[in-house]
Amino acid sequence: MKTFGLYKKEKLCSLRAIELLFKPDGAEFSRLCFPLRAVARTNSERSSDASIAFLITVPKKRLRHAVDRVLMRRRIREAYRLNHHNCILPESLRIDIGFVYVASNIVAYQVIDKAMKKILAAVSEHYCGGDLLQNTQELPE
Repeated sequence: MKTFGLYKKEKLCSLRAIELLFKPDGAEFSRLCFPLRAVARTNSERSSDASIAFLITVPKKRLRHAVDRVLMRRRIREAYRLNHHNCILPESLRIDIGFVYVASNIVAYQVIDKAMKKILAAVSEHYCGGDLLQNTQELPE
């Protein structure tokens, strides 16, 4: 049985890693699936044993009210939590991913979930050729 938890080791907290990820030439992978944009790069120097470390940003320029930014951050985190198990990567590979919210208004969870599935499938395909991508199955309601 899969566990759907998120742990501290899966969160990208290093300022140096974040700066490298968002440098103009720092990202190896970039994909826009409205309302999310994902940038990713390999990071072999990371000490955590999680294969993916992620970061979520919702710019104040896009959503002015803090409650709206928090709502969208929670929806993105929940979509990632439920779908990150479908992105299978080799054991030795360490990837940093940054999710940036690009819409200028609040979007429904279903739209974010669909975009997250597309992004994680693209990440898996980019870093392992898509051979290890599991079939995405809908969860029972």
